[in-house]
Amino acid sequence: MEEKVNAIIEILKQRYPDPVCALHYSKDYELMIAVRLSAQCTDARVNLVTPALFAAYPTLEAMASADIADVENYVHSCGFYKHKARDIVLGCQMLLSDYDGKVPGTMEELLKIPGVGRKTANLLLGDLYAVPGSVVCDTHCMRICERLGLSQGRDPEKVEKALRAILPPEESSDFCHRIVLFGREICTSQRPQCDHCPLALHCRYINNAE
Repeated sequence: MEEKVNAIIEILKQRYPDPVCALHYSKDYELMIAVRLSAQCTDARVNLVTPALFAAYPTLEAMASADIADVENYVHSCGFYKHKARDIVLGCQMLLSDYDGKVPGTMEELLKIPGVGRKTANLLLGDLYAVPGSVVCDTHCMRICERLGLSQGRDPEKVEKALRAILPPEESSDFCHRIVLFGREICTSQRPQCDHCPLALHCRYINNAE
């Protein structure tokens, strides 16, 4: 398995040499907000919404004191807007009251923030603090890693645990970003481009289908 994992990592590195989070942000709390908005929503849609939101509330203090109903109007098109707007405002309030105005750098602290689950926490830890072993289990990651035979099922915590056991900790965050890019380009949910897949030799999905 180690040889297979390393081969997959190297192929993805060659194809996506500079993996970055697709969400646009300039401040740590803006990334936290953008990730919350991305739940059941595309990153592209979030990137259309956040410029106006961040312009209307340009500081953490402004966001924390925002009227939730007003925030709802900005984030409406992202879906589940009432829950997301509430979490955004309450989350920013917690950053000010409990964490000195900074997104905290531990899983335990992050999970106390409204709207922050393990997926969001791992992304924040990896992107903001470069914490080794940060595994972001989104739908792309779970789908593709199951096809590759790196994990089983679609339970995020089980997949996270399985991947953490086999991925080099220093590679895990970038691996997850690369998997997202790969999932959008090649290994799509419907009609994956298996004929053009650079990971075909390592793919259980392709080899079982033949």
